[in-house]
Amino acid sequence: MGSFSIWHWLIVLVIVMLVFGTKKLRNMGSDLGGAVKGFKDGMKEGAAAGNADQTAASASATATPAEPGKVGQTIDVKPEEKTRA
Repeated sequence: MGSFSIWHWLIVLVIVMLVFGTKKLRNMGSDLGGAVKGFKDGMKEGAAAGNADQTAASASATATPAEPGKVGQTIDVKPEEKTRA
């Protein structure tokens, strides 16, 4: 009783086609496909840009150390524990 048979799905499909029409359903399908393709392309571009940023960062990290006071310099500090007064 919990699952639908093939006949139930066919009836639902016929009702949806009558309500929306085949042309509108086709347009919605192509819009959805275009959105998925755009998303995949964006993910590929983002991954390529991330790899380029990592390559540039590793190249600059192996370069000569920056002079004090310049932007991008990393300063190591020892954390101190706070004491209660």
